[in-house]
Amino acid sequence: MLALLQRVSEARVIVDGETIGEIGPGLLALVCAERGDTPAEADKLLAKMLKLRIFADEAGKMNRSVQDVEGGLLVVSQFTLAADTSGGNRPSFTNAADPRTGLALYEHFVARASAAHALVQSGRFAADMKVQLINDGPVTVPLRIAPPGSDNARGLL
Repeated sequence: MLALLQRVSEARVIVDGETIGEIGPGLLALVCAERGDTPAEADKLLAKMLKLRIFADEAGKMNRSVQDVEGGLLVVSQFTLAADTSGGNRPSFTNAADPRTGLALYEHFVARASAAHALVQSGRFAADMKVQLINDGPVTVPLRIAPPGSDNARGLL
């Protein structure tokens, strides 16, 4: 699975003019399931995300996690993270999981995140979403957890 994390002062996701998810300080997590991903990859990605030390400590060093700072987590599905642009100017999305698998893994991820972290909000899978954020830093970190033996098992984007 792929994620693009953005440390934010605030973020929200809007569908049909209605805010459906909103956080204050914390992480906006754009997530994408790839072909071959299973709940195991989703769980590993979440564990890494929750423990990633990208928030400042008292000395101003990035040494605290979203859990340490009790920040929010806004999870938004983003299949376009699987884009392959190596073949020209039009991205291919064949590396993305099929919609049914993608939905199941997204729902699994959000459920596990909600069980593991106090403040979790989410977008709506396959909806036309408008995402608003104030990037803090800016700090943006890509993550990839791939199934063992896959072509994508290189750890980071």
